[in-house]
Amino acid sequence: MFATLSDRLADTFKNLRGKGRLSEADIDATAREIRIALLEADVALPVVKEFVGAVKERARGEEVSQALNPAQQIVKIVNEELVGILGGETRRLRYAKTGPTVIMLAGLQGAGKTTLAAKLALWLKDQGKTPILVAADLQRPNAVKQLQVNGERVGVPVFAPEPGNGVGDPVAVARASVEEAKRKLHDVVIVDTAGRLGVDAELMQQASDIRDAVQPDEVLFVVDAMIGQDAVTTAQMFLDGVGYDGVVLTKLDGDARGGAALSIASITGKPVMFASAGEKMTDFDLFHPDRMASRILDMGDVMTLIEQAEKAFDQDEAMKAAAKLSGQGGEFTLDDFLNQMQQVRKLGSMSKIMGMLPGMGQFREQLENFDEREIDRIQAIIQSMTPAERANPKMIDGSRRARIAKGSGRQVSDVNSLVDRFFEARKMMMQMARGGGMPGIPGMPGMPGMGGKRGKTKAQPKKGKGAKRSGNPAKAAQQAAAEKEKAASANPFGQPTEDIDYEKAAAALDLPKDFSKFLK
Repeated sequence: MFATLSDRLADTFKNLRGKGRLSEADIDATAREIRIALLEADVALPVVKEFVGAVKERARGEEVSQALNPAQQIVKIVNEELVGILGGETRRLRYAKTGPTVIMLAGLQGAGKTTLAAKLALWLKDQGKTPILVAADLQRPNAVKQLQVNGERVGVPVFAPEPGNGVGDPVAVARASVEEAKRKLHDVVIVDTAGRLGVDAELMQQASDIRDAVQPDEVLFVVDAMIGQDAVTTAQMFLDGVGYDGVVLTKLDGDARGGAALSIASITGKPVMFASAGEKMTDFDLFHPDRMASRILDMGDVMTLIEQAEKAFDQDEAMKAAAKLSGQGGEFTLDDFLNQMQQVRKLGSMSKIMGMLPGMGQFREQLENFDEREIDRIQAIIQSMTPAERANPKMIDGSRRARIAKGSGRQVSDVNSLVDRFFEARKMMMQMARGGGMPGIPGMPGMPGMGGKRGKTKAQPKKGKGAKRSGNPAKAAQQAAAEKEKAASANPFGQPTEDIDYEKAAAALDLPKDFSKFLK
């Protein structure tokens, strides 16, 4: 979504590197590049003016002029200002003190309200709530049916007393849904309302009537992040006509420029509360302004990655795998490798996961071209092996590799590559898990959080002390004779065992006069 903006800002900051002090011209040039980047990203003009003005003012202040690294200080300022226009702090749902919490969704047709209602219901269900969905969009064809199908997918009941398709009173349905929730002990009611292709009086009146009928605790305005400047106009009209408490951005995984996301919170004064970034029902979460700003500046989003990993990973399985890698729970096998790979798949696409890591913006093209089916191919190869072969890959000889390749529909070279890479990866992971650092790099300490102790470097011989001598005179004499014999047979270019008078030796050499002086 923010690829173009992220790339432009990265190029702008690259020009500042290596400068010990920023001149007025440097600050003006940087501000101009930031302004162009924001305008190209379709950010509203008033927001651009305010943002660039704040960055220029702070860049001329003491925090930059006295900084050891002015370029990094500029990045820090831009990051903080981005967080500001995105809403500042994460805004969470307010729940009713008594009775069910009522959440009303409003927005234009095509923004994705019906799908988002199911995503929100699943998210609330994961938070320990018992939501119910309400089909109050009786205007759009098959809107009720769509909500029922989505509700079934996420395991949430749907209240749909009217068939829809232009039949029924949405206000009466919304009013009845609250009583239904109380009767069946649902603690959250999510009301899906009708939209229109554009803002009109009929749409506003119906939304206002539903709002008055159910007295919602939260009214969320759902907006398509791909519609550009019109999103800001629509958001302001809904705010004036109906009113809402927060914004939900949908289709953040699209290839649009994303300026709407940077503009809505600043212009309307209402925070972005949730973001939907994918087609799966799980592609939905709270909107964190600081994390979004970090992604835009290619600093990654490690916190979201950790949170998703905590949800997707089986802690017991992860502990077993860690124990095996540290040599305490048997040997790490291809079965364990396959299990870990399947858990990683639960996080989503590999390109999406890698995109959350800092500095991956420079590899965006490679990530976009990554073939997600490669993981399926690896899985097919492993599952074509017998249990014994997975437990002990060393037994996979040529004939076995040919059979595995045929069973998985791959080439023998693919099987060879997988087995070789598995052994290399296992060796590296075991080294890191035991705190030994990266294989082949002596003296490199273990990675933080990978098993504790620092890697042991090879002990250096102690200086100034000879070999330990026995207290027995006979043994001591034998040791001395052995050392003398060893010294006599030692490499002539090695360290001498007795002091040598180099000046005397040089004088004894029959060398030209001009040459012998270099040995003194």
